Amino acid sequence: MDEKHDDIRGKIRGHDYRADISADLPFRKWLYSWLFDPKIEFNYQKDVENWIALLIVANLMALLFEQVPQIHDPNAHLFHIFDVFSVIVFSIEYLTRLYVAPEDEEFNDGNKKALPYFRYIKSPFAIVDFLSVAPFYLQAFLPIDLRMLRFLRLLRILKIFRVLIPAYQEFVATNKGRTFRQKMHALVFPSDFGGSLHGLFDTFIVVWVIISVVCVVLESVFSIEYILHIQFIIIDAMAVGVFTVEYCMRLYCCVEEPGFEHAVTGRFKQAKSSSSLIDFLAILPFFLEIFLHHLMDLRFLRVFRLMRLLKLTRYTGATSTLTKVIGRELPVLGASAFIMLLLVILTASLGYLFEHDAQPEKFDNIPQSIYWAVITLASVGYGDISPITTGGRIMTIFLALLGIGIFAIPAALLSSAFTDQLRIERETLTNALYEMLSDGVISEEEAEIINKEAKRLHLSEEDVNRLIDKARKERELKDDVSVLPLHKIAATSEHAIEHYRVLMSQIRMLGIMTDREKFELIAVKNSRLTPEELALWRQIQNHESSPSS
Repeated sequence: MDEKHDDIRGKIRGHDYRADISADLPFRKWLYSWLFDPKIEFNYQKDVENWIALLIVANLMALLFEQVPQIHDPNAHLFHIFDVFSVIVFSIEYLTRLYVAPEDEEFNDGNKKALPYFRYIKSPFAIVDFLSVAPFYLQAFLPIDLRMLRFLRLLRILKIFRVLIPAYQEFVATNKGRTFRQKMHALVFPSDFGGSLHGLFDTFIVVWVIISVVCVVLESVFSIEYILHIQFIIIDAMAVGVFTVEYCMRLYCCVEEPGFEHAVTGRFKQAKSSSSLIDFLAILPFFLEIFLHHLMDLRFLRVFRLMRLLKLTRYTGATSTLTKVIGRELPVLGASAFIMLLLVILTASLGYLFEHDAQPEKFDNIPQSIYWAVITLASVGYGDISPITTGGRIMTIFLALLGIGIFAIPAALLSSAFTDQLRIERETLTNALYEMLSDGVISEEEAEIINKEAKRLHLSEEDVNRLIDKARKERELKDDVSVLPLHKIAATSEHAIEHYRVLMSQIRMLGIMTDREKFELIAVKNSRLTPEELALWRQIQNHESSPSS
């Protein structure tokens, strides 16, 4: 049983679970199994691919900034160090893949020993890997100017296809026989058909959101914007292009989502959803500035590009949980907001009453006093407006103390409700685990569901293991007839039979351990048992004591 549940934890733990690779394998086979074999679960193959992909993206950013003399010239040595580091990593990767090529089924058909190496060298990925580092070595060892070959470093970007192609092949196999719209839906919406490619698509959008927002923030720094003005324009145009294509794809294939099936109303329903409105507002300023700039100055709309940051809410479960909390507590929040509004108006009115004559320029009217009332009740107190009369100061003391409690109500409500919602969702996960453990085994699909839920609920490995133990114990208790209520025992024939056997065994043990004569005497004398019950008792005991039993 413990080994079974250790295996369950291993599936859920993901990469923390060590792959089953024997240390007695030949070194080359052992190295390939740990680093590059995609068929072995829980090895380092995905980690290697992900780190290489990050290094490729970093190289792309370095190549872009190299074209800006104001950035490259003062930091040329840092660019060179990063280039050397990248070449070393890519060279090690190339040589390691070349070394383990005979272990890869793609390059080894079991014939000649040298053939796998040759097949690997002439493969498209290997050619790209070689050309991406070749300019560095040529420039280092040949005394000629090879700067014109430095553009070949752009080929490093093509290495990203080493991650994309397997994901694409998996996506094609999973969606075989489905329509184009269904395939697009699997790509942009979470489903059972998206696979790794859907995850890469989400990562691509997230990266562009972060790049776009960082550029918007840096544009506000004059010294940086002056140097990278053209680059910021290009990046913004590319980001808008990416977000526009994503927005159109979602509108096109949303009819495959449950509840959005109708061609017109389904797309309209999708367009007015909160996530789609955020997507639309993320690209709207760009197009308004392009088409309406000759009518009015719309540069102020650029700040709304920060709305793109809200696109990230689609990729985290915390915001959906908070939305549920706000929706559930909306009536209570509305009541507390009403109380706060009354308190603000009362405070502003009293402030105007006490301070108008002493400070007519600051407490000119009640609407102007609302600003002072809010910052006072919220315990901010900037000090730009403050009472100077005795009555005003006394009133401010009491209202400020009252505001501490009243203005804290919404925060306390949200905090309590958020914790309660997390508890509910974790109990839901526990119930799901309870059902998954009914057969004693958690499949790969079930493990993937648990991993996604654990990530959404920000559960650590220890938390998940605790939930598994809790669900396992509850499942064991359910199977223990002795702790079930009688109506649940009666609902299942197997449980009823087991309970009957337990009771019969207890009656027999009672007959052995008690004084039977005294038992029957008290039962008859005090009428504690009916004649039928006493007859059944005697029959069981006589059957138990008979030689044939």
